[in-house]
This record gives sequence, C-alpha cells and structure tokens, in this order.
Amino acid sequence: MGSASVGAARPPAGAAKVGASAAVARASVKPQQPGEGPSPKRVKDQAKAAKKRRRTNLFTVAAAVLVIVLGAGVVGGAYFFDDVKFTEPVAEDQVTQIYAADNKTQIATIGNSTRQQVPYQSINPVIGQAVMAAEDKNFLDHGGIDMKGIARAAWNNFTGGDQQGASTITQQYARHAAELKEISYNRKLREAVIARKMEDQYSKGEILGRYLNSVYFGRGAYGIEAAVKAYFGPSRSSLTKPGTKGAITAGEAAVIASVIKQPEPSKTHKGYDPQNNLPDAKIRWQYTVNNMLEKGWIKTLPAAYPTTLKKFDPDACRTSCGNDKATGKIVKFVKQELRAMGVSDEKQKKGGLRITTTINPAVQQAAETAAMRTSDKSPLRKLDATYKTALVAVDPPTGHVLAYYGGPDGVGWDYAGPNYNSDGDFIGGGRPPGSSFKVYTLLAALSDGYGLDTTWDADAKKVGGDAINNSSRTNFTCDKRRCPLAEATVQSYNFPFYHLAAALGPDKVAQAAHKAGIQYISSPTKIGARIDLNKPKGDELKQYGNEIGYGQYAITALDHANGVATLANEGRYVKAHFVKSVQERDEKTGKFTTFHTERIKAVPAFDPGVVAAIDTVLQKIPGKNGQNLRSGYDAIGKSGTWEYKDGKSGENGDAWWVGGTPHLAATVWIGREKVVKDKMQLMPIYKPGTKKGMTGGSTPGDTWKVFMDLANKALDAEKTSFPPDVKVGDPNKKGNGLDPLPEPPANGCILGGTVCPPGVDPNNPGGVTPPIVTDPNTGLPAGGNAGGDGQGNGGGRR
Repeated sequence: MGSASVGAARPPAGAAKVGASAAVARASVKPQQPGEGPSPKRVKDQAKAAKKRRRTNLFTVAAAVLVIVLGAGVVGGAYFFDDVKFTEPVAEDQVTQIYAADNKTQIATIGNSTRQQVPYQSINPVIGQAVMAAEDKNFLDHGGIDMKGIARAAWNNFTGGDQQGASTITQQYARHAAELKEISYNRKLREAVIARKMEDQYSKGEILGRYLNSVYFGRGAYGIEAAVKAYFGPSRSSLTKPGTKGAITAGEAAVIASVIKQPEPSKTHKGYDPQNNLPDAKIRWQYTVNNMLEKGWIKTLPAAYPTTLKKFDPDACRTSCGNDKATGKIVKFVKQELRAMGVSDEKQKKGGLRITTTINPAVQQAAETAAMRTSDKSPLRKLDATYKTALVAVDPPTGHVLAYYGGPDGVGWDYAGPNYNSDGDFIGGGRPPGSSFKVYTLLAALSDGYGLDTTWDADAKKVGGDAINNSSRTNFTCDKRRCPLAEATVQSYNFPFYHLAAALGPDKVAQAAHKAGIQYISSPTKIGARIDLNKPKGDELKQYGNEIGYGQYAITALDHANGVATLANEGRYVKAHFVKSVQERDEKTGKFTTFHTERIKAVPAFDPGVVAAIDTVLQKIPGKNGQNLRSGYDAIGKSGTWEYKDGKSGENGDAWWVGGTPHLAATVWIGREKVVKDKMQLMPIYKPGTKKGMTGGSTPGDTWKVFMDLANKALDAEKTSFPPDVKVGDPNKKGNGLDPLPEPPANGCILGGTVCPPGVDPNNPGGVTPPIVTDPNTGLPAGGNAGGDGQGNGGGRR
C-alpha cells in the first residue's frame, strides 16, 4: 500500500517506494520460442492462475483489514500487545550550525541531517492543517487507524484500480519511529498496532508535531523547519506566527504538504516538487487546499499557486556544508573545542547546536583579500598556483581568532594549522619560522637578565666550529665583534641568537615560546613528528640544537599568531580559540539556550618591562621594510626566512612576517610545493616576477600590511600606542662580544680629556675656550697672544 517516506534517506531513482504494495509472486512460464504462438491451453491455464492469485490477494487483504479492525477494539491478543513493543522514539538527528561572531553569517554546518527540531506547540497552525489535508484529513477523528481508508485502499489496490495509500499520519510516524522498513503485510499490521499505542501515549498535537519534525520534504530537507527554508528561503520559518511578516500562508503550506506524497522523482513519476513537475504539483496542491476548505481550516481558497518559491540547486551542499570556503578549515578546531567542553562526537553528530565563533566576517574578508592568490589586491596575485599562503589574526586581549586562512577551501591541506587523518592522528603541519622565531629567544634572554645593549661577536663559531650563516651577509651595520643585541634584532643577524640559545639552553627558548602561545614544535629527532609543549616528555626539549634560537624547527601560523598576540598584549597570554558560545534548542520553547560561554583568562606570562623593551625594538622593523601601517597605527613586526632544503642551493623555502598592534596580531607564511609522482615536493620561493629569492620582509610583509590596513579600517580600531621603552637587563650578564666602546663625553675630548677637538679647551671646566678679547690699540689679544703662556710672552712665532 502506498505511503509517504518519513525521515528516510533520499531514495535512489527507480528504487521501490517505502511502503509500496508487496510484490505479487508470478508463476514460472516457459519462454516462448521464436515464431511460436501461445496455445489455447496455455492461455486458459494463465487465466486460471491469474484468477487464483487475485482471489488469494483479496482474502489476504480482507484478513488484514479484519485483524486491524478487531485490533482497534479487541487489541488484547498476545501478538499485538506482547510481541509488538512500543518504545519512546530516539531523538532525531539535527543540523548543527556554525556562525561567525556577528551571529548572522553562517560559516558551516555539521551533522548528517538538515533537520532543525522545533517545538510542535510553536509551529504555525496552518502548516499542520495543510499536512493533514494532504496526507490524512481525518487525522483528528480517528484513533490512529483510518478504517474506511484501509478498506478503500485495499479494494482499489487489489481490484486493479489506482494504487492508494492507507497509512494515517500516526502510522507513518510509527513506521519511521520503529524503523519498520520491510515491505510486507506483517509490517503493516505491526505499524498499525504501534500507531494505536502511540495514540494512547501522545496527544494528537504531539503526534502531528513529531511527524512534522521527522518527515522528508525533498530538496534535502528533513523536518518542517528545513523544508520551509528549502522552498521559501532561509529567512522564512515555520515558527513565525500567523498574521506577522514572513509567516507561511495557507497556499505556501499546501505546496510543502503536497510534496510529501513523493518528494523525489522516480522512473515512473517526476514527484511533486514544483521545480521538477509543476503540472502535477499544482494538481496535488489543489487537492490539498480543497481538503483544507472542506475541513473548515480555511474560509476561502487561495487565489493562485504561490509565486514565492525559491529555486532549488540540487548540487548545493545540504549537510556538513562550508567546505567550499576558506573558513571550512576552522570546523576541525570547533569540533576539538566542543570535545574539550564535554560535547562528545556522538552528541555533535546528533546536532541541534548553534555555535557562535570568534571569526569576524570583515576581518576574515580582509585576510582572504590579502592572502588569496586570485585576489586583485593580494601581493601574491602574480604568482602561480604552486605558491601557498597562511594568514591568521588574533585579538590580543581576548584570544579570539578573528581570521583564519590556511587555503582557499576547507578540504585541502591546512597551511595555517595542524592536519589530521580520519582517525584523528596528526599527519603534518607547520613550517620553520626562521628569524621570526627570534621574538621568543628575546623573551627568554631578557627574562634571564640579558639586556638589549649586550654585545655579540659575529666571528664566534658554533659549537663544533662551524660558522653561523647570516643569510650570506658579511657587511654589518655594527662592529661585528661588538654588535648590540637590539641592532642585531632589527638587522636580523643570526649569531647573537645562536649564542643566546647556547647560553640559556635550547629548552629555555622552547619554554619561553610555549609561555607566549606556541603549543607544538617539530621534533628535533623524528621527521614528521611534533612535540606537545604542554606536556613534554623527559628531556625532549634539551634535544634541540642551538639553531632553535633563530627558528629552525617548525611551528604553525596559528600558534605563531598567538605568540605575537602575547607580545602585543604586554606579556599577558590568552589562549587563541574559535568558539565564543554554544547553544542548544529548547524542545519546549523552540528557543536556543546557552550552555557554554567562553572563559577568557589572561595569564601574566612575562614581565611587562621585558615586553616593553622588546616591543620598542620591534616597532623599528616595519618602517625599515616599508611596511608602516596607514593612518598612523603603531605596530611591531619581525620577518623570517628559512632556507630551501639543505641550504646548499642558497635559495629560500619559507618566508614569514609576524606582527601587529595592541588590538590585532597576525602572522603570514608563504611557501611553495607541487605534486610530483603522487608525492608533494617543496620548491624554492621567489619574489613576484623575478628569480630573486623571496624573504620574509618582501611579499609576506607586503601581504601582512595589506591585511592589517584593511582589517584596521573594517574594525575602525582605536589607535593605541605600545608602552614606552624600559631599560632592562643585569649589567653582569654580558654577551660574547667585545665590550662596547666608551661613550665620548659631551665636549668630544678623549684620552682622559687631554685631546680635544679644535676650539675646545681641556683646562676649561666646560671644555670650551673663552672668547678672545683683543686690544683695540694693538689689535693683539689682551693679556698676550692667542696660545701664549699667559705671561705676556707671545707664542705666535713658534
């Protein structure tokens, strides 16, 4: 017997419809040979067999109807009440929606269903009336089984008339709730008994509401709320009260209700979605509104078939959507944070959640504009598709990840964060940060008492005797035997940072990076592995080489942005995160109630004076590289470059720029790769349009500036200055360079004041020769010649 599909997966084209009449067995007939006609005896035998089959079917159906009718009143039989069990239906799977911080911009959906469970008490009544009119107009009058409908359908189905369904709304929901999927009379009887028991358990309103939240309406829409949005647009809702703006009308409700009979096309019928089969959809719609009028649910028929229908894109995403956007890459972080707050994977799959993230849509757009190679404003626009970019922005005071770009969509490799396989195992992510990592070496060094005025020797060798590579630079802006740490930072020389790591111990540098925000760093001993800095094992951190001081070991752009945010936040660490709040729909009211809200905790990780001293130096770097921000925003910055492969080619493979303002910290990474024989191969990076090696201060710095300027404008951010410089450092803590040259006195005299520039008198306390007074009569200096001995004996003739 025909019936609607409730909550079932979309049937494949040509598949048997759930609830269709059972297949009738046919006698085996010998195949007719070519040219051979049927004998009179065979024709007679076939007629007898057909008559017998028809008689058997009629008796079967009659018995079924009798059992059902009796079951309605004498329903105490062992089969019906002992064997057929009724249990509370399991909760329906729903969609979980992920929104940006504005609570309007939907970033993604997760889950296996588009369903949005809504309270039946709040559903617009005209929708329920339309569904009853289309599927079971006597729903309010029967006890779960429509006797007249069963008899009528049975007679039509087995006497050659049009096939008809006899399932009431209660039976349809019972079949779905009990997962009765076989096509048989036994199933039909069990369905009827469960329907009777449901009628004793639930009110009519609750049964109708459960049905509306369960039934499949086509267009990938499970449940009435999803159906309203699928047919009439995302701004419409089944919960909008009648008479208010946007409420579903009787005519619109009839369109949705009329689809239930067959939502999808099959081989024999195109279904009742008006986009696929408008003529039949209108006929079915007319049937529905006529029944609504007959039952008194409407006073007049709608004037015409609704024109408010939205076009349906069959290729558009229905569940787990958002992977076609760059923000799709944040979904894994959202899931991780949900687990951390106790929301299990099973609960996540069941759905029904509304998650508000920290992503700012305007800042995210700025990130994509700056970092996406196809953007007209991106500094990468002249580079080919082998170039890859990561850009992450964090709000320093809150730890909000305001923008995340690890690639143009949510399915490819994430260049901004870690990557995991389907089992949740780490499979890679992060790149060597080069000199941009020096900010953490500075934090470790200044926290240990080293000052920015300590001097360092460029000629001092590594442990073992190798020279330290300073990007092949041999001309220094400072005395290479006594180079101040501050100048080495601005010029990005490597030698002080190697020796600082050696003096401090590599583990101290790693620990400072962790305190700032670095969660993971690549293993020094195992390729492709990483070390969790939250819980290092044994002496893992002491296994790093001193090259950690200038960024040999890989980290992610996400962690790096968090670390720079700590510098921008006066040394206060706030963990970067993506989830602001999580809500769940209340089954009674239909409203979302909050059960988790972010807890922002600022941890004083470093002395504010140490951070102020470092930030003062880092503020000099953007201007040096031509990356000063527009509108007078003060910013810190640091470039980083790491060599390609083993460094022997002299080419670069990774380029970084990190920096920010007190309200916005961001990191940019650029690298390059291509697939060769099914394996990913790294490639050297060049400045756009040249064969000159790309460095962190070039394209990554330009990309950072484009982003920061756009983001500042979008945020209308306040111009906040960094704290003033602070003199820090223990004078007893010295570098390995020569002592700095003594500062010359203000008068310029040296060697104990015995040698002075012309015009400077070493005998005068002020160091300046008093004005010469001449005798007006002789024209000679009064009291003797200039340079004389003061006794009247001129010395002018020496």
